[in-house]
Amino acid sequence: MLVVVLSGLLGCSNGRNNVVEVKFDHNASFDTIIEQAKGTKVRFYGWGGDEQRNKWLDTIVASALKEKYDITLERVPMDIDQILAKLSGEKQAEQDSGSIDMIWINGENFYSAKENGLLFGPFADKLPNFQKNIDINSEEIQKDFGYPIEGYEAPYSKAQMVLINDSAVTSETPKNTAELLAYAKKLKGKVTYPAPPDFTGSAFVRNVIYDIVGHKQFIDMEVDKDKVKAAIEPALAYLRELNPYLWNEGKTFPATSSKVENMFVDGELVMSMSYESYSVAVDIEKGIVPDTARTFIFDNGMIGNTNYIAIAANSPNKAAAMVAINEIISVELQASQFSALKSLPVVEYDKLTDDEKALFDKVHIGKGTIPQDELLSKRLPEMPAKLVPLIEEIWAEEVVGK
Repeated sequence: MLVVVLSGLLGCSNGRNNVVEVKFDHNASFDTIIEQAKGTKVRFYGWGGDEQRNKWLDTIVASALKEKYDITLERVPMDIDQILAKLSGEKQAEQDSGSIDMIWINGENFYSAKENGLLFGPFADKLPNFQKNIDINSEEIQKDFGYPIEGYEAPYSKAQMVLINDSAVTSETPKNTAELLAYAKKLKGKVTYPAPPDFTGSAFVRNVIYDIVGHKQFIDMEVDKDKVKAAIEPALAYLRELNPYLWNEGKTFPATSSKVENMFVDGELVMSMSYESYSVAVDIEKGIVPDTARTFIFDNGMIGNTNYIAIAANSPNKAAAMVAINEIISVELQASQFSALKSLPVVEYDKLTDDEKALFDKVHIGKGTIPQDELLSKRLPEMPAKLVPLIEEIWAEEVVGK
């Protein structure tokens, strides 16, 4: 059952008035949770820099929640570091009923939030669509950047690193780090990558590490700077060897992936990169990049991860948050997301009916892309979250300007 505790009306200690706090009994049925959520508002906090995603959330997702459950979705654009700071501040202030319900999160941020008790859970196993549509035993559902999820977040969409060139400028597509070095030598000054800790730049560095020394040794590696540095030294040596042939000779690097993309569009670079597998198709459609732009990947694979949605520990509306997340991982909304945003779906294709599979099969992914089955066949697991900041620190010390 759901236990409703009225606080504030009797002068609650947190000083907030007329607050209705809903506490969960994990034995409650999902039908009961749906009833509790009806007629309420749920606040979804997350990065707001993708206008197409914003539109999809504000129209398709919001409409589905309103029509099916009478839930009002309020999207609040905010960077994840600000979200975590807000949650931490509310926790320190012992604010039991906060301002955040759902959170777009993954990787290091999930690790930090869960470790610091900022998240509600476990809840994922309570969602019917999680059980029906998701491969709950897959590595990416069990772990996020190598860190146990334990039901504290549910999948939202998948992403996977790709490299990008303009086939009208050069048809070469390096298939490994050795070929990339030869490519950079041939096109001196026309290749670079964003400086970590930019998300895409950091992922590129990790992909180089994987291509040179593999990924399995990092799965259970302890957070020891000397050990990590020793393990990645061959990749650091490669990146230093690459530097003289990069834009600005590797003395400095563009601060963001957006800057790299702009330099690519302007012809200053011959290669770009993205952690969104089908971003080229979206950018061609928008006229941002030429329709001769193409994605390519390394033969040994490219890093992929999953975006997730979590619920704040002090969410004032956990019921509506659970209903909303369950709806987002429905077949219909996952297919809609795939069609509108070209985001890799999180549903397990083999678990779908023929009619459900048809919703995904009919989606045209657009120009310059790699088929989903080929991408997933080359998908590599992310580095454990606890190692990522350490690798970024070592890169800054051992690669920049070397």
